[in-house]
Amino acid sequence: MSMIPTATTNPLIVAKFGGTSVADYAAMCRSANIVITNPHTKIVLISACSGVTNLLVALANGISDITLRQQHLQQLTDTHQQILNQLQHPHTVSDAIYALFDDIASASAQAAIASSPQLTDKLVSHGELLSTYLFNQILVEMNTAAIRFDIRDVMRTDTQFGKAIPQPDLIRQLAQQYLVPLVDTQIAVSQGFIGRDEFGNTTTLGRGGSDYSAALIAEAVDATTLEIWTDVPGMYTTDPRITAAAKPIKEISFSEASEMANFGAKILHPSTLVPAIRHQIPVFIGSSIAPQQGGTWIKKTVEQAPLFRALALRGNQTMVTLTSLNMFQAYGFLAEVFRILAEHKISVDLITTSEVSVSLTLDQTDTGGGAPTLPLAAVEQLNQLCRVDIEQGLSLVALIGNHMSDSKGSAKHIFGALDAYNLRLICYGASPHNLCFLVNEADAKSVITTLHQQLLE
Repeated sequence: MSMIPTATTNPLIVAKFGGTSVADYAAMCRSANIVITNPHTKIVLISACSGVTNLLVALANGISDITLRQQHLQQLTDTHQQILNQLQHPHTVSDAIYALFDDIASASAQAAIASSPQLTDKLVSHGELLSTYLFNQILVEMNTAAIRFDIRDVMRTDTQFGKAIPQPDLIRQLAQQYLVPLVDTQIAVSQGFIGRDEFGNTTTLGRGGSDYSAALIAEAVDATTLEIWTDVPGMYTTDPRITAAAKPIKEISFSEASEMANFGAKILHPSTLVPAIRHQIPVFIGSSIAPQQGGTWIKKTVEQAPLFRALALRGNQTMVTLTSLNMFQAYGFLAEVFRILAEHKISVDLITTSEVSVSLTLDQTDTGGGAPTLPLAAVEQLNQLCRVDIEQGLSLVALIGNHMSDSKGSAKHIFGALDAYNLRLICYGASPHNLCFLVNEADAKSVITTLHQQLLE
């Protein structure tokens, strides 16, 4: 297998580079070389430079202390100015970049008076708008035909600021009309993560949404491969920062990778694979720092499907327990609970029930970060129905594999290794590809290390 992925028939590769892959001038040059090396790479989507989104989110949340706000703005300026200073022809893009700096300064002053999800999306989008000017210019200076394209012209979403929902049919129509004709003779450099609603407002797809937007674009342009370039060479059996014994995974099925992404494998956004699965687009994950190391291929079918494949960890979990004696041998209780949750657009992740209670976890966070929680209005409505207990400071551990619920003795093997820990909200059997449970945040890494040692080493 070649180190840089290639496709066979009418190849069109969409490549996405994360924040660490465009962190500074050297990182951008490495990533540009990956793009140039493969002539089939026609569309490149990039994130904001590493650390920039966090600075922008802080500004968007409102910093009333002018000195502190100025420090954040200076950090942003310095990050991009250092790259600008190393360009051969910085004047080509400097005016556009300085104009964006001015926009950030005025929007952050506005946020200090009154913050809003709409203003947050507008502000946060500037990270990607800035990085694409610089990256495109680096490609041009490497004698490559490249054009910067504003992805908001095709990435149409609804108006749910902070975690906007894309509209694939409209995205496809616009991409075929405006983006595809550009890439016959040149590379289009564009942004991940951001979009636009029908009223022309900038939206974001939520934290980690760059991968998702890359997959949506790959689907929209009929790409033959989607590449995701990050700072690690593919997926591992668990996060190598938790245990040094984590092993690289050369290939993995869409089903397994979806579970890993959903349950916290940071290398992949949970929604990324949905468009890829719809159009059966193979996904390659590699390291922009060391592309020669290869990476992980995610495909519909793989040669090996082990019982235990990997472990994923997702922190910052919120568990909601709803208790009512009226639930005992009654019908309609759960329907009413979920009606209330749906009314407040609350997405539920895991769920377990007993005769008189139901426990559930809330789905991922939005652009603003922080643990998910129930809006006060939802709590008030639920309180009329049952007792509501909200617990935070939890982590979700997920064991990913194949046919686990069909394998005799596997549950004993798994839970026997964890008799020293308090496990909460165990979900097992609903999917043949995962077993998951909550633990106290303080125990999470120790649980992962123990399970990895027992099941995967």
